[in-house]
Amino acid sequence: MEFVIGGLAGAGATIFTNPMDVVKTRFQLQGELRARNEHTARYRGIFHALYVIARNDGMLALQKGLAPAMLLGFTMNSVRLGMYHVAEVQGWTKSKDGDININKTIFWSSASGVMSGLAANPASVVKTRIQAAAHPSIAVGRQHRYDGMMDAFITIYKTEGVKGFFAGVNATCARLAVGSAAQLTTFSTAKEVLQSYGICQQSPFGLAFFASALSGVMVALAICPFDVTAVRLYNQGPASKGELLYNGVFDCLKKIYTTEGVHGLYKGIGPLYLRIAPHTTLSLVIWDMLNNLFDKNKKS
Repeated sequence: MEFVIGGLAGAGATIFTNPMDVVKTRFQLQGELRARNEHTARYRGIFHALYVIARNDGMLALQKGLAPAMLLGFTMNSVRLGMYHVAEVQGWTKSKDGDININKTIFWSSASGVMSGLAANPASVVKTRIQAAAHPSIAVGRQHRYDGMMDAFITIYKTEGVKGFFAGVNATCARLAVGSAAQLTTFSTAKEVLQSYGICQQSPFGLAFFASALSGVMVALAICPFDVTAVRLYNQGPASKGELLYNGVFDCLKKIYTTEGVHGLYKGIGPLYLRIAPHTTLSLVIWDMLNNLFDKNKKS
């Protein structure tokens, strides 16, 4: 049940945050392997990107890739939050005194992040490619055309094999290990600190809300370079579409830094934060409330 609760929390939050994920993906592919002065920005800011996408591709384009995004949210969070909750319940994240143990919390949150990355990577590849596809006037990065989620899965399998579904998996696992450790460690620690000061002791919802809002800041800062790398690797496609731009995570990081500088590694940090913060808050609040409800029902 813990895994189902985690999955529902992630899928539910995705509905609200997917438009910002579309914007983030476009920003991270814009000016790929070019210096800032060598390309014309099709998207000049978050609100400009929302406007341009809606004007050229229609309002529904802001929810591009929603189906694989929800599949991704369910799969990733069912494994990540479910596995972490089991570790919490079993006391594997606490010291002998029953307090939060930072090292143990980081280990279990990172381990759950890596496992969720492996499980959800196929959905991540499909989501990214569908979100990147745009009208030629605003297209950035390589363009892949699919007639929906199932067509994308079938086409990728036929043209790239099983390997195609695991493009960028190393970057994904690194991103999720770092991001999950930052998110769940700060979430658990923030809850404990808030409770120690008597804040929101009578409001589980308020406690989960404030703790998750704090953790969202750390997550965005920690994962952005890995997030940019993962998106680039997801979207480059097979070699048959042209020379591979990147030969793995480190090659991708090196090329981005060499050609685009530190700015390139933090492309899309704005929409990433605006996606991560509410998604973190919504998913962790939903997760915490469902767990509380499930625990109460078990006791009764």
